Amino acid sequence: MQIAILGRQPEISLAELESLFGAENVTPLGKYAALVNSEDPLPQTRLGGTMKSAKLLTRLENTDLSGAFTYLQQSIPEHLHYLPEGKLQLGVSVYGYPATRDWLLKQMLTLKKLIKKTGQSVRIIENKSEALETAQVLYNKLTGPLGWELLLIKDCGDTLVAQSTAVQDIDAYAKRDFERPMRDAFVGMLPPKLAQIMINLATIQIAANSKQQTDERKRTTNYELRTTILDPFCGTGVVLQEALLMGYDAYGSDISEKMVDYSTKNLEWLEKQWKVESGKWKMEPGDATNHTWDFSQKTTNDQRITIVCETYLGKPLTSIPNQQELDRIMSESNSIAEGFLKNLAPQIQSGTKLCLALPAWSLGNGKFKHLKMLDHLTDLGYNRLELVHATNSELIYHREDQIVARELTLLVRS
Repeated sequence: MQIAILGRQPEISLAELESLFGAENVTPLGKYAALVNSEDPLPQTRLGGTMKSAKLLTRLENTDLSGAFTYLQQSIPEHLHYLPEGKLQLGVSVYGYPATRDWLLKQMLTLKKLIKKTGQSVRIIENKSEALETAQVLYNKLTGPLGWELLLIKDCGDTLVAQSTAVQDIDAYAKRDFERPMRDAFVGMLPPKLAQIMINLATIQIAANSKQQTDERKRTTNYELRTTILDPFCGTGVVLQEALLMGYDAYGSDISEKMVDYSTKNLEWLEKQWKVESGKWKMEPGDATNHTWDFSQKTTNDQRITIVCETYLGKPLTSIPNQQELDRIMSESNSIAEGFLKNLAPQIQSGTKLCLALPAWSLGNGKFKHLKMLDHLTDLGYNRLELVHATNSELIYHREDQIVARELTLLVRS
């Protein structure tokens, strides 16, 4: 069994895990973690919504945090002989329990003393809060040969003990985001992590029974089914670059020839910097509301097309506009998104999956205004998919200070 430590919006993280592993194999642990029924380690490098991955070590049948540290004091010395020669870097993260920095430091110093008595040199990583930050785990190499990050996770009446196996590489994300040669703040800057999440959501497998679904998911995970990710609003190419890094082919178009040029240069940079196989992507200018995409050679039994894109979000806003202005912005965004779906429908096969980031406008107090076309998707030729571990209203990617949010919308061509 594996454990995923969830991101800032846990419901979106759960949705991503559900898409990859199936709802029946994902068990939420509060708002902070999920238990994943998998023998293999989680594919951390392709999980945009999972902050840390861990393997479950044991389950303690109590919720006594002091008792959990007592368990660590007893069991850690027994496992030190597995370490290579050198100094152990040790950290502990607590999820679901209140714990002060001073109390945690006291527990860690006790562990350090016990470990040093065995002759093993050790350095403890001090907590800034209950759980170590991603950067602390990454930069102190706590998932390396001489690193341990142990997790104590509350699960109803039990405490799960786990060991981190991987952590999000924040430096790699920053490089792919900020070091690309071509960026443009005006067209919006989709975070690479969100692009990963959207690709994973779009590649969800729908099958008639659980065995068929499991077999299909394994095929897709192993890339036996060659998938092309189409982004008809490609902008600077964030979705396309993440698709290539995840092993998919990429096909991009944009109404702006400037953006087509930007994406082309960014993907050429990606090929050099990340050693991505050449010849796996295609770029062309085109208005998504009337463009005809070339899907020849990409819809055979061993090929599938999946659509992942951020549609037009409207102009950037720093405050909530008056009703007349908001109606105008919403109408323009709705017209483009609806025109795109109408144009796309006859060009794709029944069962084709889509993940769209549509604009939603924050009204405060957790309320949003949505595109009107969402109320008549079936008339456009699509069905909206529903997940088990996240409702559609929970799939709105936003920050508190943002006016325009991204509503992650999962569709299937009917």
